[in-house]
Amino acid sequence: MELRQLVTFVTIIEQQSFSRAAQTLGYTQAAVTIQIRQLEEEFHTRFFDRVGKHIQLTPPGKAFETYAREILRQDEKAHKALTGSVSRGYALHIGTQESLLASKLPPLIRHFYIHFPDIRLKVTTGTPQELAEMLDHNQIDMLYLLDHSLQDAHWMKVMEIESPIVFVASAHSYLARASSVNLKELLALPLFLTEEGFSYRKALDNLSLANQMEVYPFFETMNTDVIIRLIAANQGVSFLPLFAVEESVKRGELAVVNVEGISMSMYRQMFYHKNKWVTEEMKEVIRLIQGKTGK
Repeated sequence: MELRQLVTFVTIIEQQSFSRAAQTLGYTQAAVTIQIRQLEEEFHTRFFDRVGKHIQLTPPGKAFETYAREILRQDEKAHKALTGSVSRGYALHIGTQESLLASKLPPLIRHFYIHFPDIRLKVTTGTPQELAEMLDHNQIDMLYLLDHSLQDAHWMKVMEIESPIVFVASAHSYLARASSVNLKELLALPLFLTEEGFSYRKALDNLSLANQMEVYPFFETMNTDVIIRLIAANQGVSFLPLFAVEESVKRGELAVVNVEGISMSMYRQMFYHKNKWVTEEMKEVIRLIQGKTGK
């Protein structure tokens, strides 16, 4: 019995799939199947029932899960106590939004690259709804998003920080020189926006409806970096988190537009599922996100 086999065994349980476990761990599906077969041969039993696309633990599999998780927990403790390092046993999978990936996660990724280069770090982007579903189905370890303050009985929140959402235009636009503009005037200009389903895009849609207006974007994309480059080239207006544009504002490429009577904020939040085994890698992310990278 090897630790890597136990990691594979537990990952299959968490992912509820041999193929997703293989993808998470960076193995081929055949390699995952061989590791489980070796475990089953060693203990002269079968750990999984595989009927069609569904898998289910057998009674011996359920009993073995307890031992496997305890062995891996002790391995985590040993790495931490004896070397002060995070265990290298798991891939760490974070789900987030494009704007957060571009603006807030690079310091965390850089920290792991320098201090824990053997850890497999994966980041998946999507809408808040897509990411929430992934967290509920254990397809990501942690969820980092920007939205209204969220509460879920099944999630543990480890960070919440208020973040303004602002209208931005090119620093060369007449809007950059205006003391303020009204919402109707702004919405009549070419709008470069994130796609529907993003939290701050949804907030803009709701804001316009509340003022008996409608949003007609000229251009939509999930990629906030593309929007920022286009706006900096004096092409229209956008509505984005301040943290995503503040470097461009400092460089004199973009300007925040003051819109009469409009002020909006959302919250950067990080969660993990309450039923999730919190690995040392996840604890390291929490420490960083609450401290150095959470500010």
